[in-house]
Amino acid sequence: MPFGARVAVVAAALVLLTGTALSAHDVARAAPTPPRTQSQGDSADVVATVERFHAALAAGDSAAALALLPPDVIILESGGVETREEYRSHHLPGDIAFARAVKSERGAMRVTVHGDVAWASSTSVTQGEYRGRQINSAGAELVVLTRTPQGWRISALHWSSRTRRAPGG
Repeated sequence: MPFGARVAVVAAALVLLTGTALSAHDVARAAPTPPRTQSQGDSADVVATVERFHAALAAGDSAAALALLPPDVIILESGGVETREEYRSHHLPGDIAFARAVKSERGAMRVTVHGDVAWASSTSVTQGEYRGRQINSAGAELVVLTRTPQGWRISALHWSSRTRRAPGG
């Protein structure tokens, strides 16, 4: 039901229940605020946050990467779920080494913003050599972000990848 129609139904119900008509001012004050809509600025800020995280990994800057992860973040990677502290001590060093050694081409990011929560998804192709192994993989990423007083922060991060097949294979 459209927002205006919901307001009219609420106003009619109040008149029936109370026997008192409400002015337009009363209805406007009593009406719930419609959810904040996505703006291009919000989407651009979400993309910039995700890009800053990846840039920090590629630069080997663990402090900058961790600054974008609040204490309650969850990281889903390699079939497991990690807290911020577990990620910092286990996977982050490897993710930094991998990002620095192997080039990844990220596709366009698709962003959805609902108020103070957003998610961004993208795919990537990663090719190169890491620790003596040839890498040729397709990846997918889903990042859930929350708006904070400091800007957008990554609340959840999920990565998956698979080996790319040779053409015709």
